[in-house]
Amino acid sequence: MMKLRWLHNWVGLALCAGLVAAPLAVAGDALQEVSTAAQHAGFSAQASSLDVAHMHLHHTLNCLVGPGGRGFDSKQANPCSAIGAGAIPDATDAATKKTLAHIAYRTRRALASKDLATVKKDAAEIQTALSNVK
Repeated sequence: MMKLRWLHNWVGLALCAGLVAAPLAVAGDALQEVSTAAQHAGFSAQASSLDVAHMHLHHTLNCLVGPGGRGFDSKQANPCSAIGAGAIPDATDAATKKTLAHIAYRTRRALASKDLATVKKDAAEIQTALSNVK
């Protein structure tokens, strides 16, 4: 009986700890998605071909908007799929959502360009903007 009570107490403690930790993990998802998006924007800025630059900008956009978002391309990888639903949907602050939406717009605009130098310049600016999101 004593072992069962001990086990019951530990299970209860673990469940409580999980309930306390769960909101922290969810709150961190958007920032992790932003960080991953910034990393891929950086890869785009360093790309040696337009195809590679566009590929990484698609990854950036997919991380920002998530599967239901404007411009999400299911034919491209989503490096944030295991992190959350997209930085914009996961963000809890209205100002952050607005900033990320503007960055997503800039990313879609860069994806429309057919000039590698322009795409790389835009990608570097997108990376910087994402790096400034807190």
